Amino acid sequence: MRQLVTWAASACVGFVRAGAVVLVSMLVPAVWAAAVALAIWWGPGNPWSWLPAFLVVCVGSIALSRPVCRMFRFLVGKWTSTVVAPGYREAPPVVRMSTGFWWNGFSYERTSRDARMDQRWRLRWNDPANWRDLRFTAIAPCTAGLVAAVPLAGVATAAIGLGGQTTVARLVGLLGLVVGIGCSPYAWRIAEPVAVRFLRASPAMALAERVGELTSQRADATIAQAAEIRRIERDLHDGAQARLVALGLSLATAEKLMETDPEQARALMRDARAGAATSLTELRELVKGINPPVLNDRGLVAAVRAFALDSPLEVTVSADELRLDPPIESAAYFGIAELVTNAVKHAHATRAHIRIAGDGTGIVVEVEDDGRGGAAERADGGLAGLRRRLAVFDGTLEITSPQGGPTHVRMSVPCESL
Repeated sequence: MRQLVTWAASACVGFVRAGAVVLVSMLVPAVWAAAVALAIWWGPGNPWSWLPAFLVVCVGSIALSRPVCRMFRFLVGKWTSTVVAPGYREAPPVVRMSTGFWWNGFSYERTSRDARMDQRWRLRWNDPANWRDLRFTAIAPCTAGLVAAVPLAGVATAAIGLGGQTTVARLVGLLGLVVGIGCSPYAWRIAEPVAVRFLRASPAMALAERVGELTSQRADATIAQAAEIRRIERDLHDGAQARLVALGLSLATAEKLMETDPEQARALMRDARAGAATSLTELRELVKGINPPVLNDRGLVAAVRAFALDSPLEVTVSADELRLDPPIESAAYFGIAELVTNAVKHAHATRAHIRIAGDGTGIVVEVEDDGRGGAAERADGGLAGLRRRLAVFDGTLEITSPQGGPTHVRMSVPCESL
């Protein structure tokens, strides 16, 4: 009984999905049919009747190609979890030059509006993905649309045949019902291979996107490295260096006062010793901020546990014992530190849980806090920087933070050493 109910539910869901595939696939052919109807209505004897039909076919196909492909990608991703990347070219930023003209990546224009309009049209006509979408609107009806229409045609045949008066008509209707119900759970599944085959970016386009992505990552890494060097320089200049200069002056003064005022000299030396201890503490904190010694000596898990003990939050850590490549361990450690710091400063959380595990292909880190939620990724914020840090290793960042909390962040970084 349970299997029968499961089959009935699968058939119903499959029938609805097949109908959705047919509807999306046939949008552009419906425009073509409307164009033919317009030409017939205009009059077969009119020598210009083909012109409006031709215009309707061209404009309708071009206007619907991208929405149809987006809907197809959305349905495939929702039903099968297969992500078909669109592969559209990203518009470069429109920048005003010192001459007053606006550069849009292709040409100079007098105004920002003209530059953006020119850029939009150039991308529209020069992007190979647009022509790939246009090709797909012609392929989809003959492949996915035709196969997905089998359950609908079977049910329609059953409705007509079973209502007939002859035995042959009823047999045909019964056969259509069996075919329609039997194909319903499977007919829509052709949408996935068709989308993957004809909507996925070409190898040349994927390579170009990868080159652009790596170029962006290299620029981000260069900027981050320069900012880190400036931070270290500033910390050394304002902290340890100033204290060491003061220490040298105190020792020089104590040396002069040693014979005339020993008590004052001893006081200066005590102050110098305290200053030396403070400088040493600052240097240790600076080294810890660059690369914690426990991370080098004992690995990521031990470093995270030590960090959790020093955190003002009540932090629990559940982790597999892993040793990864040092750059990946460093990225994961500072990512965890960033997330816990955000939970303290912005979310006003009281507890946090950190989970570190391997999934066979890399490391997965999950950080969840009981704060007020609402974490948003800004272009110049810490979460965006964390995403760029992980992207260097082809890592991903997923943030779930509804208003009122909790905030759940998942970091995933592939690693061949696991």
